[in-house]
Amino acid sequence: MEIDTAQINGATVIKPNGPLAKADADQFKGIAIEAGMSTPGRIILDASAVPFADSRGLEVLLDITEEIQREHNDVLLLAENNDTLREVMELTGIAGDFEFFEDVAAAAGSFE
Repeated sequence: MEIDTAQINGATVIKPNGPLAKADADQFKGIAIEAGMSTPGRIILDASAVPFADSRGLEVLLDITEEIQREHNDVLLLAENNDTLREVMELTGIAGDFEFFEDVAAAAGSFE
């Protein structure tokens, strides 16, 4: 999986290109946790190129937001989610653990 990162408004934007699935979920988690160290708690997942997440991918998203909450009293922000990813998160009951934004700019603007 290719994972791009960028800095916007003091936040790290992480954009995985591909599904958040078992094969790549741990790689994504490592990059996200490392990003959380450099921009304390300010992590945005740009999900525009994530077609779906399997159970391991959802577990990793929860692990990341729990780490952010524990260390920085914040949550993982999700931007540009497709309907499938959002629906799976709602059906599994984990959607309330995240903040959702229409796009990355709106998510980054929430830190101002």
